[in-house]
Amino acid sequence: MSEYNAKNYTEQGGDVTHIGGKLIFEDGSSVEGLPSSFTPAENQAASEATTVEALKEDFNSLLAKLKAVGLMTADDDTNGTE
Repeated sequence: MSEYNAKNYTEQGGDVTHIGGKLIFEDGSSVEGLPSSFTPAENQAASEATTVEALKEDFNSLLAKLKAVGLMTADDDTNGTE
């Protein structure tokens, strides 16, 4: 008898499924039950910065957009940084 350990399996009772391998969604597939409140971040145009300072401004703008929609945690204002 051979041993086989599956990376993807459902626990007894069917309430929990473990995905240990790659999960591929083929064309036309869908997922049910995900939160419908997902909001994509506002578009960040490609940087045309010609100075480090301008690039810093573009980068900080991207960080602010990610934080605004919850894709990145907000800054901890207790340490005095923004």
